[in-house]
Amino acid sequence: MDVRLTPDQEAFIRQAIETGRFSRPEDAVEEALSLWEVRERARTEILAAVDTAEASLARGEGRPITQQSMRELASEVQQRGRARFDSEQRTRR
Repeated sequence: MDVRLTPDQEAFIRQAIETGRFSRPEDAVEEALSLWEVRERARTEILAAVDTAEASLARGEGRPITQQSMRELASEVQQRGRARFDSEQRTRR
């Protein structure tokens, strides 16, 4: 595969090599691809979560967003967090 970089991209890589960030241009490209892969995996997870949420709403499982419902949700999250923390503390003993 032959890849062409823009002059700005080449300068960016050269600067990274000069400052010791990378040893070779290939190292910079490998890191860029690795970061892209991480971002794409996260994007896929987000899209799947949106699909799940939309399906839930279509089934009528949503709840109205009001100040009260947000307080209740925050309370539920706190309770779950405390329960998880307590469980982890018991496991460590």
